[in-house]
Amino acid sequence: MSNRVVCREASHAGSWYSASGSQLNAQLEGWLSKAESTIRPARAIIAPHAGYTYCGACAAHAYKQVDPSVTRRVFILGPSHHVPLSRCALSPAEIYRTPLYDLRIDQKVYADLWKTGLFERMSLQTDEDEHSIEMHLPYTAKAMESHKDEFSIVPVLVGALSESKEQEYGKLLSKYLADPSNLFIISSDFCHWGQRFRYTYYDESQGEIYRSIEHLDKMGMGIIETLDPMSFTNYLKKYRNTICGRHPIGVLLNAVAELRKSGLEMNFSFLNYAQSSECRNWQDSSVSYAAGALIAH
Repeated sequence: MSNRVVCREASHAGSWYSASGSQLNAQLEGWLSKAESTIRPARAIIAPHAGYTYCGACAAHAYKQVDPSVTRRVFILGPSHHVPLSRCALSPAEIYRTPLYDLRIDQKVYADLWKTGLFERMSLQTDEDEHSIEMHLPYTAKAMESHKDEFSIVPVLVGALSESKEQEYGKLLSKYLADPSNLFIISSDFCHWGQRFRYTYYDESQGEIYRSIEHLDKMGMGIIETLDPMSFTNYLKKYRNTICGRHPIGVLLNAVAELRKSGLEMNFSFLNYAQSSECRNWQDSSVSYAAGALIAH
């Protein structure tokens, strides 16, 4: 038996973000320097997972709320884009590589999650093909660099969960969310608009198409800020907004709902919103990005 450590390579480095550690570090520092730290320490953040040229500046507003002095474990919940998955999956890797430094998976928490019987194991190929978790690794490494040997990560690939499964995973993960030394990163872009995404909802009363998209997204963001999972589900059913991380968001909202039952008060605020381009006609397309943070009182 080989004792070789299984590493997940930074497969999107060099295309979705810089493969050069020094260049990447400088870019992340630039974006973070323009964001304000207003609601620290975050217990959870929602941030986008597109290429950094599109969403790096937006994501900084979420990562600026992370306090590396209290965070010892970082859960990263990302949606599955390439493989059909009706549950959640864990990685076969022990190490996730980034151009900055390697991140270590928390094998103890992974063992506890395995024991529940609720998780599948994804292949290394699936893990390396997927970008929704990877796009948060350089930002996590940067936000945590002052304590880089003192934390581990818990990557979870989230499938197309039913409402009852979102509730089940929310309940399961709520005990981790209750611990101030844990940070949850919820990976999601917002509206994917245009014919190539097969989504062209348009409310003419809002003016230009991009204004309609912003209004639709901000309606959803306002509902997320109420932290009510059922309202978010109803919003998605009504408008079908193409929020790709809707299931990770649903899991977070259900975890918060579980903690609120025991009297733990939490607040969520969005801090930034952006679009990849401004859609003005039916040939256009865009993806929206939002960054926000959850704090506990």
